[in-house]
Amino acid sequence: MFFLNNGDGSYSLTSNGYALIAFILFIVLVLIAFIAGNNKKFSPKVLTFCAVAIAIGTVCSLFNPIKLPMGGSVTIFSMLFVAIIGYWYGPVIGILGGAAYGLLQFIIDPYIISIPQVFVDYIFAYGALGMSGFFSNKKYGLIKGYIVGIVGRYFFAVLSGVIFFGAYATDYGLGAFNALVYSLIYNITYIGLEGAITIVLLLIPSVASALNYVKRIAITNIA
Repeated sequence: MFFLNNGDGSYSLTSNGYALIAFILFIVLVLIAFIAGNNKKFSPKVLTFCAVAIAIGTVCSLFNPIKLPMGGSVTIFSMLFVAIIGYWYGPVIGILGGAAYGLLQFIIDPYIISIPQVFVDYIFAYGALGMSGFFSNKKYGLIKGYIVGIVGRYFFAVLSGVIFFGAYATDYGLGAFNALVYSLIYNITYIGLEGAITIVLLLIPSVASALNYVKRIAITNIA
């Protein structure tokens, strides 16, 4: 048994559930390494860089200096460290890296209403950050890719709000039939604010130069 009913409409992971998610996370990371090696050999360098980016993003997600009235909070650039995987290695590895990050978030702080909700909130939403990879070789690619990535995450967050959390709309006087309005407002407050702050950071020339230097190291002599 992987889930335990909490009695309030939500579920929590059992020890078997945690083990299963950890195993899936391991498989995703190994898959990333083999894709980077063109499916012929294992690429430890790509695995290492992806794991480090995911780890830093996870640590940054634990710090929430801004908490918003409707709920949600702004982290210390956690989405940037996920999106940067796609910037390094393209959309396929970027999306897989984002999904791996989502699995880790699920292990750390799982909130389960149903299996579809888990996929939308953790796999699809964070995986969407990897769409930054579509701009990995473009001018100002990190900024463009980051914007596309957070828009993708916002889309799935709004979708989840409408489908799974629409009842909360009544708490803000929006009425039972305004789940979309509630979800649009709720999710733009924290995703949009963190996104705006991060874009300002990326516009600083020294920061952009440092991140481009790291990318050159990340993609050089990939096995």
